[in-house]
Amino acid sequence: MQLNCGIVGLPNVGKSTLFSALTSAPAEAANYPFCTIEPNVGVVAVPDARMHRITEFITPQKLIPAIVEFVDIAGLVRGASKGEGLGNQFLGHIRQVGAIIHVVRCFDDDDVVHVDGKVNPVSDIETISIELAFADLETVQKRLTALPKLIKSQDKKISGAAKAVEPVLKKLVAALEEGEPARSIGLEEREVELISDLHLITLKKQLYCCNVGEDDLGGENDYVAKVREFAEKDGSGVVVICGKFESEISEMDDEEEKQAFLEDAGLEESGLHRLIREGYAMLGLQTYFTAGEKEVRAWTFPKGAKAPQAAGVIHSDFERGFIRAEVYHCEELFEFKSEAALKEKGKLRVEGKDYEVQDGEVLHFRFNV
Repeated sequence: MQLNCGIVGLPNVGKSTLFSALTSAPAEAANYPFCTIEPNVGVVAVPDARMHRITEFITPQKLIPAIVEFVDIAGLVRGASKGEGLGNQFLGHIRQVGAIIHVVRCFDDDDVVHVDGKVNPVSDIETISIELAFADLETVQKRLTALPKLIKSQDKKISGAAKAVEPVLKKLVAALEEGEPARSIGLEEREVELISDLHLITLKKQLYCCNVGEDDLGGENDYVAKVREFAEKDGSGVVVICGKFESEISEMDDEEEKQAFLEDAGLEESGLHRLIREGYAMLGLQTYFTAGEKEVRAWTFPKGAKAPQAAGVIHSDFERGFIRAEVYHCEELFEFKSEAALKEKGKLRVEGKDYEVQDGEVLHFRFNV
């Protein structure tokens, strides 16, 4: 279960400003390329109003939210796949993350240098996309070159695996040579498993983050419209934020002051909150809760997990000695106001090992080791 999203984009699109706002921790930011070399890593709480609402009915000593990790990766440039601008080092960092947030500049500002001299978000996206595709192409071709020897192996397991992966690799080469991402060819789950050890960058899910100016706060502009059109063809999502505005909010300590600032701008919530939730969902993650006097806590689990696997997130003993789970949905708690009322109404269910845990459920595990 991967819990991290890599933030990528051309230099000077606002990646480090965004990262600083996300983590409320200063990341080096400057008006020149390659200011960030080693990736900054930040652990961020996942905004979830449900957790806070649970405390209206179950009063805990503390709250512990779910978390997701964001990795600020240095700006890529044209030629990165061939090592330009420390490209090989940066591409290696991207391979280690679970999903990609591609920050795209959608604002005009003569004081902030654009690496290509003009703002063109679609061109920027294509520059990054092609470099990532070419980096993957090199990886796939290396594996393809090594296959003939493996196919001739006397070990039937090695030979069989090589024969099975060959058509998948050829399919990938055809797409990547055209600058198309690996995710665009619709690989089956079995095919993805065959190439999982390659850690292909363009197979990862991607979200476009449009960084707009303060004049476009809460709205759209022509640049964003072009990104949305591109993203629709790419099958990716889009989130619009203003990095400068979010940076100002992140410096405020008082929550009421933050909310007032948002309301004055005509916004219901921070754009970063939407971005965090989108990143969390893109990683295929969901949340269940444990609730009691000691704490109300949000636990992260992979979508589709069965009850023992979800229990194992808390401790391996919970999974190993799983007996059953007592389950209700938080929305049922909001309706009936207490666990006692839930029991009385027959809403507290007992589920076994084959139960698939759902997002937003409150669970009490019973186990024995």
